[in-house]
Amino acid sequence: MTIIQEEETGCGIASVANIIERPYSEVKAKANSMDIFAEDKALYSGTEYVRRLLREYGIQVSNEEVPFESWDSLPDVALLSIKYREENGCSFWPWVVFKRTVEGPVVLDSAAYLEKNERNDFYSMQPKWFIKVSKI
Repeated sequence: MTIIQEEETGCGIASVANIIERPYSEVKAKANSMDIFAEDKALYSGTEYVRRLLREYGIQVSNEEVPFESWDSLPDVALLSIKYREENGCSFWPWVVFKRTVEGPVVLDSAAYLEKNERNDFYSMQPKWFIKVSKI
């Protein structure tokens, strides 16, 4: 089951919640205690805050963004930027989580407006890059 973001801009917090399989409210409280807030516009084009939050939960995460080449080349778990765009010189993207499961690969998309949050419509997501995630 995919954890859904509770704020329009809470995809990073929800992605962390989906990786560690904890409630959104718990991860949001932890993020807020670390001065990470979903409504902070500086987060729209940053990557370090999700890394810091994952590390706080003992999750190992890469320090680099790797350009997306193919779905087959992704690691077992990855934070993925989709629908990447630039506005006034700033980058923006929604975070989603890519996972390989026994049922096959899936993208956990926390957007509340989606009818189905466990996605396999890979052709429509337009990934730009990913960050490798591995549990310690």
